[in-house]
Amino acid sequence: MNDYLIINKVLLSSIAAWFIAQTLKVFILAYKQKRFRFGLYSSPGNFPSSHSAVVSALLVGVGIVEGIDSAIFAVSAILAFFIIYDAKVIRGAAGKQAQSLNRIIEKLGEGSEDFDKLKEILGHSALEISSGIIIGIICSLLII
Repeated sequence: MNDYLIINKVLLSSIAAWFIAQTLKVFILAYKQKRFRFGLYSSPGNFPSSHSAVVSALLVGVGIVEGIDSAIFAVSAILAFFIIYDAKVIRGAAGKQAQSLNRIIEKLGEGSEDFDKLKEILGHSALEISSGIIIGIICSLLII
């Protein structure tokens, strides 16, 4: 079983794409915030999109290994579409809602500590998504 994880290049390229995208994100955020925290590995949003990197590596890897006419490629393409759509549109909208709620909380709840501030950066911009896609494609092409 463990050997399969090592020789499964599609899985390996997807994990590598996630790791590279998240590591870039961590170092960029650490530079901006002037401090390094391992907790940044689990932070959503920002540059580059690790969601896009993972599903792009998966899609390209499956296309290379199984062929673009396979059923698993079709499943990977649909999965990639929905993950990238979610990263841009749905999580972007959730971030805008969080901004609005934070403003309302600030106005209504001044002096009150009953409300926690919501995380506002949840979604990704087109540049963040595009860079994730490029990372995923490169990882698959290099590993497979």
